[in-house]
Amino acid sequence: MFRILRNCVAALVVAGITVGFGAQPAQAIAYGENARDGAYPFSVLLTMTGLPTPDHGTRDSSCSGALIAPRWVVTAGHCFRDASGRRVSEPVARRTTATIGRVKVNGRGGHVTDVVGVHQSETADVALAELDEAVTGVAFLRVGTTPPSPGESVRLTGFGLTAGSVPATRLQTGRFTVDRVGDSLLEISGRAPKDDTSPCPHDSGGPYFREDRSGPPVLVAVVSAGPSCPHTGADLGARTDNVSDWITATTTGSSSRAPVAFIVAGMVAALLAVVAVLLWRRTAR
Repeated sequence: MFRILRNCVAALVVAGITVGFGAQPAQAIAYGENARDGAYPFSVLLTMTGLPTPDHGTRDSSCSGALIAPRWVVTAGHCFRDASGRRVSEPVARRTTATIGRVKVNGRGGHVTDVVGVHQSETADVALAELDEAVTGVAFLRVGTTPPSPGESVRLTGFGLTAGSVPATRLQTGRFTVDRVGDSLLEISGRAPKDDTSPCPHDSGGPYFREDRSGPPVLVAVVSAGPSCPHTGADLGARTDNVSDWITATTTGSSSRAPVAFIVAGMVAALLAVVAVLLWRRTAR
């Protein structure tokens, strides 16, 4: 019996090990303005260290995003690409961290945690980054379920470059106008502080959101692509309202690591059942 028990334990350990191990960012905000202290706490800086390159080297980069649930950040799908440029459903850098609830890039406070999983939308340049730890004390950005209308005003936040390709040291923001609503993309042009307020490199995934004094801000899109900044005219934002069901299902369902826990728990239960049967047979003789 003890030989059988030992073999069961060994099989459980091997199975557990097997289960457990089984971007180029687009555009920050040129000619934007500094976000005031405490504003837009859902804004996220995603820092990628050790991204693979086609020549088998590495590089560092970053994207922007928004916290939409305790363990979930929405960003652009192309922020997670392998060395060949293919979007992937996993962190591709040696380490990817999310800094949340901090206006100053090198400031204090807020939350800093690792990204441990990625889910890619099949229909839009939108990805969900799963965090290692739940973030508390931060108001999430609500995901809208209806598209904006042409002419509607929205706000953008981001941690990308500013005019002159200068890295932002503080969260930037600006006002934009929706020019056109496509099947999966929005054409959005800068309006304030200037007409050429525009996303810049590393603003990819930054949230465009409605602001209404009668309620909380509502996400409508994330920065996807656009011309070199600064510029007048439209950039492209990936709509989020038409993938809101997928976002809800992903963020309210089981964690990407939850299946591992369920499988291991089931195996432990099966092992205990085998042990109980063997002990019963031995005492029954």
